[in-house]
Amino acid sequence: MKLSFNTVKVSATTLLISMLLFVSCQKEDSQNGTTEEQETEASKVSGEADAEAEVIFDNLFDDVMGANDEVGNAGSGVFFGRTDSLTPVPRCFTVTVTHPNNTPFPVKIVVDFGNVGCPGPDGHVRRGKVITVYTNRMIAPGAVAETSFDNHYVDSIKVEGTHRIENITLATTPVNNRRFKITVTEGKLTKPNGNYVRWNSTKFITHFEGVATPGPLDDIFRIEGSARGQVLRNNLLVGWESTITEPLVRRMTCRWIVKGVIKTVRLNTTTANSYIAYLNFGNGQCDNKAVLTVNGVSHIITLP
Repeated sequence: MKLSFNTVKVSATTLLISMLLFVSCQKEDSQNGTTEEQETEASKVSGEADAEAEVIFDNLFDDVMGANDEVGNAGSGVFFGRTDSLTPVPRCFTVTVTHPNNTPFPVKIVVDFGNVGCPGPDGHVRRGKVITVYTNRMIAPGAVAETSFDNHYVDSIKVEGTHRIENITLATTPVNNRRFKITVTEGKLTKPNGNYVRWNSTKFITHFEGVATPGPLDDIFRIEGSARGQVLRNNLLVGWESTITEPLVRRMTCRWIVKGVIKTVRLNTTTANSYIAYLNFGNGQCDNKAVLTVNGVSHIITLP
């Protein structure tokens, strides 16, 4: 039997198959809900949000430790009293110290920045109250300081959540080192336009230089650990997890992290897809810049 070959029918069939494949691809992209460009932007936003939370809550460590010599080592954070140029900064906040049980500890310290705005030595303007309860002096192993907030703002950002510091120094800890576990629970940073960052974090801070000397100016800290967060920026809502892959380094004489790398993985529970961002704080220089790299493309970001 002679076979006939109808090119018109073949062309029509091929066209139909192509159209079905195209529609199928469109449907898959629609189900995924994001393009590569959108995934990259989501990763960039999550990396920036993690950096913002890291800096704001990390600076709180200095405030809690530096309230006075009764609870820590006086003179760090907002209690430093000087800017990087060593220009005196008038104190515009009040400090209230109470002993609920009429014993040395626990002790409650309320730092009230007022309702107008109180410029600090780090260049930020604060409002509201920061309330910390200490179980012991923070240089003592086992001591805990738990901080909450009452209508507290850093610049225009409202700060909420619970910040907990525990001295976990052990007998096996290297000499002239102290170790702290820092837990941020239900942290939230909210901006005036409604954008926010939610942040839960567990970090370990090693105080490895300046431990044996009086005053905080020669103190250097190493930070390790991980966090999990969610950021709303305009119409973009992103969840992420972050891990410190190279320990962060902070010097008390610098208001920003000066070294280290954070790896941020953007979560997508629908497709199990993720993009990876790396935030590099530099090589030790004190400045407010960091490099955020997503899929091989680097962006310079400004730290708060």
